[in-house]
Amino acid sequence: MSGTPRFADLAVVGAGPAGVEAAVTAAGHGLDVVLLDELPAAGGQVYRAPPAPFPAGGGGPDEAAGSALRDRLAASPVEAWAGSRVWSVLDRSALAAPDAPQMEAEAGFLAGSAARFRLDTAGAGGLRAVHAAALVLSPGAVERVVPFPGWTLPGVVGLAAATVLLKSQRLLPGRRVVVAGAGPLVPAVAAAIVKAGGTVVAAVELAGPADWLRALPRLGAMPRLLARGGGWLARIAGARVPILFRHSVRSAAGARELAAVTVAPVDTAGGWRGPPGGRDERRFAADVLAVGHGLAPATEIGRLLRLRHRFSRPFAGRASSGPGRTSRRR
Repeated sequence: MSGTPRFADLAVVGAGPAGVEAAVTAAGHGLDVVLLDELPAAGGQVYRAPPAPFPAGGGGPDEAAGSALRDRLAASPVEAWAGSRVWSVLDRSALAAPDAPQMEAEAGFLAGSAARFRLDTAGAGGLRAVHAAALVLSPGAVERVVPFPGWTLPGVVGLAAATVLLKSQRLLPGRRVVVAGAGPLVPAVAAAIVKAGGTVVAAVELAGPADWLRALPRLGAMPRLLARGGGWLARIAGARVPILFRHSVRSAAGARELAAVTVAPVDTAGGWRGPPGGRDERRFAADVLAVGHGLAPATEIGRLLRLRHRFSRPFAGRASSGPGRTSRRR
């Protein structure tokens, strides 16, 4: 372990918009806060910062919002550990036992310390530990991909990976791209590729038009996001990208890398409406398939700490809580 442990009132895991807001707000109320994130700069995936050699500008509203977020963090007393991956989290209260003092000492907790949590990290600064009285988890989400034949071929990437290439590296994911899956990332990625001068040969959406229409009342409560979504669809339509609603990827093919993508219609339950090789299938020549089927909260640390997790329908995600407490995750 490099150096001595860092003691803090609060440790926050995840420097996306939620984590930065929690850290800055807590520090504004006088708490000593350490913010941890594995990325080299705050912002998360939504406001991911471009690499240092890249000139600022050209990234649109997300880049501007990310820069403002990082400026606010830099102006606060929060101690940010960027590029630090959390590899171990211990809850002191879980060590309660007849031999608790010995167990606490073996776990690295100091006698008389008010720290309840110990977080071990690895990064450019070596191995470091944070001991904190309280812990906030905002680790973001992980992308889900439903497997299909050929999904491991080079050239098949997640929608989130395509977003990183476009936003952070300012690179097109490919020359001819099929964008497929479910959720708002499908039109978002397709529109971003078109805007960057790329070619989207098809946008393949698992949901149907009626599903999107049913979501409009909820989207109406978020006018900015609704306007952005409308802009994505307008850009896609302007580029004459075919949008295949109620379709999914049946297979990806290629000798050593992706060469073609076969899609087919599905029913409302997501099942195929015809046999393989049916006349309703469509095949597109492509060198990249960007595919994703929504996001799921990254609950690994919460499960490690044995927090209760429950599905929260209003937020379309999971909420975690300790014994006797409830909290919602946005």
